[in-house]
Amino acid sequence: MPSDRVHEQHIAMFGESGSGKTVLLSSFYGATQEPQYLRKQLFDVLPDDIGQGRRLHQNYLGMRDSARPPAGTKFAATAYSFSVKLKDSSDDAAKARPFDALRLVWHDYPGEWFGNEVSGPEEAQRRIDTFKSLLGSDVAFLLVDAQRLLDNAGEEERYLKSLLTSFRTTMLLLKDDLLEDGKPLVTFPRIWIMALSKADLMPDMDVYKFRDLLVGKVGEEMDELREALARLVEAGDALSVGEDFVLFSSAKFEPGKIEVSERVGLELILPLAAILPFERHVRWNQTMQIPGKVAETLVGSAGVVAAALLARTKNRLPGRLGQLANLFSSDAVLEAARLAGDKLRKMNAEALAKGENLAATLTGFRLDLVKGEEDEIFLRSRR
Repeated sequence: MPSDRVHEQHIAMFGESGSGKTVLLSSFYGATQEPQYLRKQLFDVLPDDIGQGRRLHQNYLGMRDSARPPAGTKFAATAYSFSVKLKDSSDDAAKARPFDALRLVWHDYPGEWFGNEVSGPEEAQRRIDTFKSLLGSDVAFLLVDAQRLLDNAGEEERYLKSLLTSFRTTMLLLKDDLLEDGKPLVTFPRIWIMALSKADLMPDMDVYKFRDLLVGKVGEEMDELREALARLVEAGDALSVGEDFVLFSSAKFEPGKIEVSERVGLELILPLAAILPFERHVRWNQTMQIPGKVAETLVGSAGVVAAALLARTKNRLPGRLGQLANLFSSDAVLEAARLAGDKLRKMNAEALAKGENLAATLTGFRLDLVKGEEDEIFLRSRR
């Protein structure tokens, strides 16, 4: 598939060892291979590495059919790449759309490297190389383990402070190795979402209670983490840390049984990767004075996403990357960024009726985020 016909988005998943990253990934992919999912969606989720896809599917089937959770991984820094390939409704619709597939690259940062000393120079270099590979991510998730919260019930700050301080320490330790000639990074994950993993263990916890728990117990530590990350990047104001929250549950675990159909939040991963950066970057550019190089990286795919949302071709969209001011001030980009409510639902229905599967998928993703907010499993920053 030609690269210019693929729109690529990266996410980074950070969490301590045992926080559920492998189960989360396996459940995410396995669910996309179920017959009901394949029939319902306007796209297929295909692994770019067949071997990786088969292992993840095996993990999922082991949970579904044998109540066997995946074996944990240690010091495994792996990138998983999935192509979200649209089902063609017609040749004309396929030719008109700006791209044919969305590629989601999922980076997994080993939990063993959270604030721990490495065993030697070789492992230290692997940790640096691994983090460098994550720098191009659009969205990063920092997992908060519900089991650890329960283990520290009434004193949750003990676990939460340890989690955030360890991660902040790791970032500060890597700073000199990540910055070339001490210059702040232009490309860096700018949206850091706080995610509750194993949310099924805390059924009474909605996303507002989760936010309030973090702000109430470790608000200062979240601010310190944001300040540490801001030291790494140019235009530190264009950085969202601990302003977005989501609940994740890979399945409902019971003695001798794993209900993989009872998931929470996993259906939001694709919408969060595809839509949230576009919305946030356009808003930041409207409200901040962002340096040119940073603006260019934030613009990146804004025009392409706007064209896809509005079912317009690349050639019809005014203002490409070489014309940043025109791109961000263009009516098309602003129109796409402001789609909401009845207008968004109408556009989604029209795209479905016309067989414009890309526009239908992306407007559907935006509706998924709205539903996530209504269901109180997702809370997005208003900044």
